[in-house]
Amino acid sequence: MGRVRQAGKNIFFGYISNFIILVMGFMQRTVFILVLDRTLLGVNSLYTDILSMLSLAELGIGSALNYSLYKPVAVGDQEKIKSYMRLYRRAYLAIAGVIAAIGLLLTPFLPYLIKDSGGISVKDLTIYYLIFLFNTVSTYFVAYKYSLSNAQQRNYIQTNIATLTKIATVFAQIVILFLTGNFLFYLLTQAVVELVQKIFVGIYFNRLYPYLRDKEVKKLEKAETDLVITKTKALMFHKIGDVARLSTDSIIITYFMNVDWVGIVGNYTMIITYAANFISVIFNSVISGFGNLVATESRDKQFAMFKVYRFFACWLYGFAAVGFWLLLTPLVTGIWLNESWELGQAVLTLILIDLYFKGGRVVLVNFKIAAGVFEQDKYLSLLQGIVNLVLSVIGIQYIGLAGVYLGTVVSGVMANLVQPVIVYRDCFGRSAWSYFKDAAKYIGVIVGVVLVMIPVRSILLAQVDLVRFVGMMLVVAGVYNMTFFLFFRKTEEFGYLWTLFHGRLGKRRRS
Repeated sequence: MGRVRQAGKNIFFGYISNFIILVMGFMQRTVFILVLDRTLLGVNSLYTDILSMLSLAELGIGSALNYSLYKPVAVGDQEKIKSYMRLYRRAYLAIAGVIAAIGLLLTPFLPYLIKDSGGISVKDLTIYYLIFLFNTVSTYFVAYKYSLSNAQQRNYIQTNIATLTKIATVFAQIVILFLTGNFLFYLLTQAVVELVQKIFVGIYFNRLYPYLRDKEVKKLEKAETDLVITKTKALMFHKIGDVARLSTDSIIITYFMNVDWVGIVGNYTMIITYAANFISVIFNSVISGFGNLVATESRDKQFAMFKVYRFFACWLYGFAAVGFWLLLTPLVTGIWLNESWELGQAVLTLILIDLYFKGGRVVLVNFKIAAGVFEQDKYLSLLQGIVNLVLSVIGIQYIGLAGVYLGTVVSGVMANLVQPVIVYRDCFGRSAWSYFKDAAKYIGVIVGVVLVMIPVRSILLAQVDLVRFVGMMLVVAGVYNMTFFLFFRKTEEFGYLWTLFHGRLGKRRRS
């Protein structure tokens, strides 16, 4: 099956999955807010971020080994695949042990982190945390099994399993909340459903790839093992920096402000994350395709495809950022909840700026992963993490919640300035000047659309109700996409996308 067709299959199932998860997420969070309180919502978000930090123990081994699998998968070398997968399995079992140990060592410090726990006892806080820890640790016993199917561009397998698990989890948790109103039972329900899923995954992949159960497995050559170790060391710095930049906001907010604010922010970031997941499905679905592209095609072909995906990313992430800036607060405070859950436009603006620039980094990072370019900027993520922590801790004390996300934006933009230079130089042998020139064009169009739409919003959403909200949403979608089309319709990138879309549409009509 070709790269485009396989990616299309991944995208199709990815969109179905994200739509279902979006609906399930809204249902789950709405019932949570109705039955429980803001403090428990904040604790739920906080523990999620803490466990994301503990996942630092993975240290990039997954990405390094996935990169190593691209070539043997492309040529059908089963013996080499078996060797890498055995290494992967051993590494992940060790990771599970490390996370469990560190997680248990952190347990006594929970009361010092959550200053205002809203009457939740230390015992309950500890039990909740240990359930989160169990869910995270147990994931590593089966996570490595997805690597082979993903390297074969069969990402939809992991997507479909995750979707079914989400449906079962949400329905079970909603029933438990309505019957008991108990947060502990809510968490235990998720743990049980996910444990069943992990058992199923183990059995399913053993049947899908029976040769991986062979006891006769050749040991990797020293050069191959050394390459994995070298890539992992470089990715270790990326992982540490990413955790310090992306998984510490909740902890800082809880320590300096109140855990309730983590829940308020979480309502906005949940919606933003779900939308970003719709977009990232496209780009995550083609990572393995990029790996195959790097292994089999010329630099010129790689560069042409990179530009297409970068253009598409800027278009889609720009659309998401503009739409959310104009519509997210009315949605949360006027349609879904009420004004007591309002976040504030300054904080929302910073979060959405970071979303857009993150979109610019998605294609860069995905191509770097596919090409195995890890070492060149290994210290950048570490520096980003330090900058984020310093600016966020200082900022929250002087300008409040916005200070946390100012640190996130500044540290993120650092990568938007450095990574294009590395990718263009080391992957394409070109200057990155054209990248930044195009970036300025995209940002200019996006800002122009926002300025035009501000007075339109003040008129259409003078009073918020569902009809006016949907009307404004349609206006934003029409104005933004028509503007992008008018400005960039003559570019090679748009031409490729149009040809691809038109060609696939023509095939469907003929069939």
